[in-house]
Amino acid sequence: MIATLNGLVFAKTPATVIVDVNGVGYEVLISVRTYDALPVTGASCFLFVQTMVREDAITLYGFHEKEEKELFLLLVTVSGIGPKLALTILSGIGGEELCRAITVKDLTRLTALPGVGKKTAQRLCMELGEKVGGFTGAVMVEGTGMVTAVAGENQVVADAASALVNLGYPQYTAWQALRAVLKQFPEDGGVPKVEDLIRLTLQSLAGK
Repeated sequence: MIATLNGLVFAKTPATVIVDVNGVGYEVLISVRTYDALPVTGASCFLFVQTMVREDAITLYGFHEKEEKELFLLLVTVSGIGPKLALTILSGIGGEELCRAITVKDLTRLTALPGVGKKTAQRLCMELGEKVGGFTGAVMVEGTGMVTAVAGENQVVADAASALVNLGYPQYTAWQALRAVLKQFPEDGGVPKVEDLIRLTLQSLAGK
């Protein structure tokens, strides 16, 4: 299983890149956003890779950022979305905007993406609505129906929220509980460690 590639850009198009790793060329399917992030031909590059094996082919999918790979893996779990459509979706919308659209069920934005009809958009919202919150630090603001970014503590809070969602808590509940716990810490005291934040939030949720 190939998980990453580190080599030279041998050739590239908006859909594929050939990475030369010690004389061996690996053809990797990519999104337009990853293509835009690639260096010029002959320069060194690093890609996160997902290897997919079928009876008739072994296909590599490459990503400039780990988050894009994780979103790709989420997208292909949705009924009717295969790897190619997942790359098309990631080419047409940024990760943060995609998570927002799914979270707030913005069908208009989702159906504007190539290959995404109304039913596919509805499945995206239904199947991923509680799974995408940890990717961007997005948090639902009660009563507004909108999503805003949590400043400063994004990564730590996002990691904690992702862990809570994996434990079975709804995304909205996890973020609200995390924000409540964070208020217990002084603003100039820094953000607590991920493990401490998870522990305190679980204690808070258990006390409800």
